[in-house]
Amino acid sequence: MTDGTVADRTDIPGSVLAELVSAFGLEEVRERRYLTDGLMNANWRVDTPVGAFALKRVTDVSRDRVTRNLGVLAVLAGDGLPVSAPVAVSGGSPVAEVGGAVWCLFPWAAGAHIRGIDLSMSQAESLGAHLGRLHVSLGRACGRGLLPAVPDAVTAEVVSPEQAVKKSHRLSAAVADKGAGSAFDAAAFATLDHRRALIAKHAGRRPQHTTPEGAHGWTHGDVQYRNLLWEGEELAAFLDWDRVGVRPYAEEVARTAQVQFGVDGVFDLARVSAFVSGYRSVVPLEGTALVEGVRRLWWKRMTDFWQLEFHYDRGDFSCDELFIADEALLHWWTDRLDQVEDAFAAG
Repeated sequence: MTDGTVADRTDIPGSVLAELVSAFGLEEVRERRYLTDGLMNANWRVDTPVGAFALKRVTDVSRDRVTRNLGVLAVLAGDGLPVSAPVAVSGGSPVAEVGGAVWCLFPWAAGAHIRGIDLSMSQAESLGAHLGRLHVSLGRACGRGLLPAVPDAVTAEVVSPEQAVKKSHRLSAAVADKGAGSAFDAAAFATLDHRRALIAKHAGRRPQHTTPEGAHGWTHGDVQYRNLLWEGEELAAFLDWDRVGVRPYAEEVARTAQVQFGVDGVFDLARVSAFVSGYRSVVPLEGTALVEGVRRLWWKRMTDFWQLEFHYDRGDFSCDELFIADEALLHWWTDRLDQVEDAFAAG
């Protein structure tokens, strides 16, 4: 990512800010601070005469989708979930389209982002229970017509070894063509070569069908520590509603456990089990569905190169560190596939 791109991401032109102040009824912005925690969207804290707020510029989700998703937050809050309803513009919409971008504004929520492995065991279990309640509440929002009806069945793509290897070769060519000879380029090139060997070795362990086991319904889509705020032992807020969608519940449970407790190249399996136990205390998801969900996630990670696609296809380097960390975890996970799945089943 070029310096100019970084500047564009962190800056709000004065004319755009003035229009946002008017749209959201803020009177004026006394101070604003760009927040570095986010990966995809751009976020600021803005201090105004009427309070402190989180201002978000949505970068990769349509206005209609964001509007629909934010429309469910009042139901979630009414069910006792820790969510913050957006500030509406004068016409009642939760989003404003200004300067060619989509914006939303939320009252500032106090709390801290805490990595999953830094949560206590009771917090890990509590997070699982909160996720279960979130799924139940999203189901209620669907029942009230705020979200489309859930289809009778869902499918999940299983990338073939041949497709994954083909993509890896394309990216190896991109490293050679677009790389600058950096340490990251060297690591990417070596990793792609190693990944091809890993795919060939473990192809027989991939999921064999496209119909996931277990229940499915509306889910958050990106429950991870950057989108969670904690105050002491209590979860203070779920953040970021861009990815709300229908998925197998086991998929969201497995993904949340991975991004929360798969840190520094290893899984914290004790916290995984506590988290899953908390979830299943609310939603009685079958152990077989959870095991299958984590196997599907493992194969998805095995055949996915999205951070390298960001880097070499888009020129976006913001997720480079995730690639290095996820690659280390993938190798640890592959060596202990049964052990990881047992931890989910034990939960």
